[in-house]
Amino acid sequence: MLDKLVVKLLTLKMWLSDDHGQDLIEYAMLGGLIAVGMMVLAATGILTGAISGMATGIGHCIDFSSSTDCAPF
Repeated sequence: MLDKLVVKLLTLKMWLSDDHGQDLIEYAMLGGLIAVGMMVLAATGILTGAISGMATGIGHCIDFSSSTDCAPF
């Protein structure tokens, strides 16, 4: 019984120390990181225009000498 446990533990240790496929995992993680970065940049670019337009509209509402309509949204 104890021999089987020792064999299983040694097999697990060898399996955990095996580095086959490590490069593939690293490239997959790097690709995922690049994809997340691109999504963040795209979302920031889209939201920046919306936030800028909203700030301009609010500025027109606050500026009492402006003849434009108050339309922040």
